[in-house]
Amino acid sequence: MASPERIPVACLGAGRMGRGIAVQFAYAGHEVVLLDAKPRPAEAFEALQNEALAEIGAALRTLGELGLFDPVLAEALLARVRVVPDSGAAEALGSAGIVFEGVPEVLDLKREALARASALMAPDAILASTTSTILVDDLSPAVAGPERFLNAHWLNPAYIIPLVEVSSGRATAPETVARLNALLESVGKVPVTCAASPGFIVPRIQALAMNEAARMVEEGVASAEDIDKAVKYGFGFRFGVLGVLEFIDWGGGDILYHASRYLTGALGHERYRAPEIIERNMQEGRIGLRTGQGFLNYDGQDIESYRRRRLGALVDRLRAEGLAKPPVLPD
Repeated sequence: MASPERIPVACLGAGRMGRGIAVQFAYAGHEVVLLDAKPRPAEAFEALQNEALAEIGAALRTLGELGLFDPVLAEALLARVRVVPDSGAAEALGSAGIVFEGVPEVLDLKREALARASALMAPDAILASTTSTILVDDLSPAVAGPERFLNAHWLNPAYIIPLVEVSSGRATAPETVARLNALLESVGKVPVTCAASPGFIVPRIQALAMNEAARMVEEGVASAEDIDKAVKYGFGFRFGVLGVLEFIDWGGGDILYHASRYLTGALGHERYRAPEIIERNMQEGRIGLRTGQGFLNYDGQDIESYRRRRLGALVDRLRAEGLAKPPVLPD
């Protein structure tokens, strides 16, 4: 496989995910092929091709207009992307250093597409499914060379959101994970590695937050507008700087433990119950910043300097939101 800087990229499927990935890699200097995942008449393929290229071009022009680059370069970046029909699968897949599978979330359909793709790919090329729901080990039996197969879960819009959740299966080689992470980092992404578990990381946390927000509307706790305002300027504001587990450590795991007990009783539902790890951390003295150990390890850190950096980042967020007002001076 060629160096991560300039490897041919193929996206199996020319839908929303494939198009978003194409924008990201074309922007980063890679040649990208969007492979139509099913045979279709010439006229239908031409319509798909025109639609995909128009959407990718519009996304690139928007990025330019938003100041990421000179908008006149958008057409040159778009020229790195080709859309090819299913009949061109052998050439497109055989020359790719990495293939991102993005066909619909149907198990049998994905298995069929992955089996065919893995048979046509170079033996050292990486095959990554972008599935948001199906675990790697449910797909890998269909793959020729499962050691080079894993999941790369992008968050939409794929060319904007930095995170990519990388999930390997039992047969995935550690080298494959390392190579994919290096490639993603080289194009400006932030990969995180997680176990093959339903919901991965973000969708699992996100589902809880979204359902709870909807439930509060249902219960009349607040209006949809005020709940979203609370999320943007409270929940999201903090967690854009402090990770969720880092925030537990910041306040103390004991605070979460007692708050969870109160909410469980007051709202009468076990969904607020703290997991056992919270109580276990308390028993072991892993409270957070106050003890130097929590979910993260703060041994040897200058805690005041650390706090100052985090507060500085929060002040930067205030400035970005236009909320950093000058002080009212004494008369």
